[in-house]
Amino acid sequence: MQQLESLTQDALDLGGGAIALTATEAEAARQLQVCNACRYCEGFCAMFPAMTQRLMFEKADIHYLANLCHNCGACLHACQYAPPHEFGINVPQVMAEVRGQTYKDYAWPPSLGKLYERNGLAVALALAAGLALFLALAVSMGGGLWNSATSGNFYNVFPHNLLVSLFAPIFLFAVLALGMGVRRFLRDIGPATSGAPAGTSAALEAGSAVLQLKYLDGGHGQGCNNEDDKFTLSRRRFHHLTFYGFMLCFAATSLGTVYHYVFGWEAPYDLPSLPKVLGAVGGVALILGTAGLWILHHRRHPLHGDAAQKPMDLGFIALLFLISATGLALWLGRDTTAMALMLCLHLGAVMALFLTMPYGKFAHGFFRSASLVRYAVEKRQKKSAQNAD
Repeated sequence: MQQLESLTQDALDLGGGAIALTATEAEAARQLQVCNACRYCEGFCAMFPAMTQRLMFEKADIHYLANLCHNCGACLHACQYAPPHEFGINVPQVMAEVRGQTYKDYAWPPSLGKLYERNGLAVALALAAGLALFLALAVSMGGGLWNSATSGNFYNVFPHNLLVSLFAPIFLFAVLALGMGVRRFLRDIGPATSGAPAGTSAALEAGSAVLQLKYLDGGHGQGCNNEDDKFTLSRRRFHHLTFYGFMLCFAATSLGTVYHYVFGWEAPYDLPSLPKVLGAVGGVALILGTAGLWILHHRRHPLHGDAAQKPMDLGFIALLFLISATGLALWLGRDTTAMALMLCLHLGAVMALFLTMPYGKFAHGFFRSASLVRYAVEKRQKKSAQNAD
């Protein structure tokens, strides 16, 4: 124990980089030094093999490793130095705290980084409700909220060009803001991960890990820990349902855009058209996935994550659930007089997601993917060096 304490302090004294660490980053560096000396969890996930390549941990290293952590919780329950031990090693929690900090640090424009602290469940729901109410009032002023003449075609409520003018600028800004933030993140962690450009094989490996949610298996294939030290694959499965459900819905919308502008086939589309199939399957998957994640989020051990980010996490889950639920309800009630109202509810939820996208939980997928690309590059650099020796 004394040897570990001495090693930790010596490494921290030597590791004072040019860029000062925040208190959270300094605590992460302390814990990583203990882990580096122990190495019991080396095979658990991508973070630990990457950690062992370092003797000291500066800001770029900590940001990189924090976004490699998938918060499965396995290392916490396996650690002999976890609380209530005096070392207080809790890698999932401190990595979650650092991740939240990186989202704010790399927000674009930088002045909007503080929105991550305010983007919670109440804000998400209030924004969705406020936007839906605004749209409903606008429709009612035209006498179309309960007008049977609008039934069956939502373009009778909101013309296609109006919808494009409302959503396209918000969506494009969200993509730009996330892209600029991740670009700066990759630039800053480049020197910490050899700085070599990502080749095709590294990009494919990282993409495969993302699509499989590879590291949500705890490194041993048994899954994550939830409220206790028992393993479960439920978190990985619900993440898959949420991720692929969202992607199918996005594909349905994208394909509908192609139908409209390329072929002149205007919505609404019915079964068995491909946009409708993709949207229906994606909507059901998204409902199941987000409902499952909501339950698991409340069941997870409090030491597994950052309590301060819980409202942001739940707000993101709630918006995805509302989008899928209102989308399916709109489809089922399309031929009723309530169609216009349901459309306002659906569009309000979608617009709220777009508005909060660059400054909410949606960002974690982009930062984690960027870290996985750098991890794949780093592994290849290490292998090349070993072959050269």
